[in-house]
Amino acid sequence: MLILTCPCCGIAAEETELHAGGEAHLKRFGPGSSDEDFEGYLFQRENAKGVHFERWRHSSGCGKWFHAARCTTTLEVFGTYPAQTTEPPQDIKDAITAKRPAPRWRDIA
Repeated sequence: MLILTCPCCGIAAEETELHAGGEAHLKRFGPGSSDEDFEGYLFQRENAKGVHFERWRHSSGCGKWFHAARCTTTLEVFGTYPAQTTEPPQDIKDAITAKRPAPRWRDIA
C-alpha cells in the first residue's frame, strides 16, 4: 500500500485517505490561450515508468493539496512537499539522484 506524508498536517496517510490529482508542475493556460496549448495541458502526459512528480489531496484529513515524488514501478516515495512549490526541493532531488544517477526527471525538474 502506498503511504504518503502530508506536508501540510504531517500525517502519514494511506492511499485510501488521499485523492490522486495527476502530474505535478504542469503549466496551466488561462483564458485566451490557443486550442493547442489547452489540448496539451488536458491530454498530453508523459506517463512514463520511473520517477514521477504527482499532485495529491489529503481528502480524509486536512483537505489540502500537495506534491509527491515517487517511482511508478516500485512505489518508492522520495518525499512530499507543498503544492505551492514551483519545483521539487533540493533534498528530494538529491534523494532521487542517489538512487537513480541518470533519471529522465531532470528534464522537468
